[in-house]
Amino acid sequence: MTNAVSMRDVALRAGVSIGTVSNALNRPDRVSTTSRRRVQAAIEALGFVRNEAARQLRRGESRTVGFVMLDGKNPFFMEVARAAEDRLAEAGLVMTLGDSARDVDRERGYLDLFEELRVQGILISPYGNVDERLQQLASRGIGVVLLNRQSSDGRLSSVSVDDVAGGRLAVEHLVARGRRRIAFVGSEDTSQFAERLIGVRQVIAMNPDVSLEIVAIAAPRVLEGRKVGVEIASRAPAERPDGIFASNDVVAMGLLQGLTVGPQPIRVPDEIALIGYDDIDFAESAVVPLTSVRHPGVTIAARAVELLLAEANDRDRPKQQVVYRPEIIERASTGAPS
Repeated sequence: MTNAVSMRDVALRAGVSIGTVSNALNRPDRVSTTSRRRVQAAIEALGFVRNEAARQLRRGESRTVGFVMLDGKNPFFMEVARAAEDRLAEAGLVMTLGDSARDVDRERGYLDLFEELRVQGILISPYGNVDERLQQLASRGIGVVLLNRQSSDGRLSSVSVDDVAGGRLAVEHLVARGRRRIAFVGSEDTSQFAERLIGVRQVIAMNPDVSLEIVAIAAPRVLEGRKVGVEIASRAPAERPDGIFASNDVVAMGLLQGLTVGPQPIRVPDEIALIGYDDIDFAESAVVPLTSVRHPGVTIAARAVELLLAEANDRDRPKQQVVYRPEIIERASTGAPS
């Protein structure tokens, strides 16, 4: 294995000093046209590649932002990551992506890695209790903005959606369609689930003729939703819910499969109305187009990047908690109002 070509090699090949090579790369206005051409010819001949990480460390700056997403298997988070990357690219920055996959150790590992890389900032949709670690990073000059969760004490900026309101909207939508036996299906290990459940319970409390069943699943995955759908379809009609709110669209897609393709297929929405959350692209193209609570992921990502850039330019800038309002996107899976 050959050694990497260094600036010294380029200097020897071009017949100039290392300082001239450095200036040709970083301050070309200080180098004569003849020297610049000799340096460029040596670079092309030797295949020299600048060590950008080392250069950034020397200058105390970075063009990289770290992004820790919650769940790379959920199309919603991939959409958020893509939107963040596009906005960072407009600012001349690059993004390094890490998927915590709902694993506390992986999440902390990415935070450690991004600190070692001296990133300019970190965008994170937290899974575990990493508030203290994020505060530590912020105190060391690394900007931090939370996505999809508010800062518990307001010491970090955040961009999120009102998930309590989202839970209310979903169940109010089902109740308005005459549904009185509501099931809420989701994984209980995130703050988003807990907040949406608060909204669900608020609506149930205001409608004493409406019952609530909470169905906990191991993870918010299609297969987990499908298992629940098959189980519900196997029940006697009087024991089934007539309206289901899935904690996200991925689970809702699995539920739709389990309800409609089993040995005892259920008609959606005639027998059971179904609503999801996030409004991912696949929701509209489902076999029965899925009603969903729209979670403005692209808007959240763009706003988070703007906050991160603003705080990078002004470390004393007050922290902001930006909260967006969700909305219902009506499709065939919940039918017409009662």
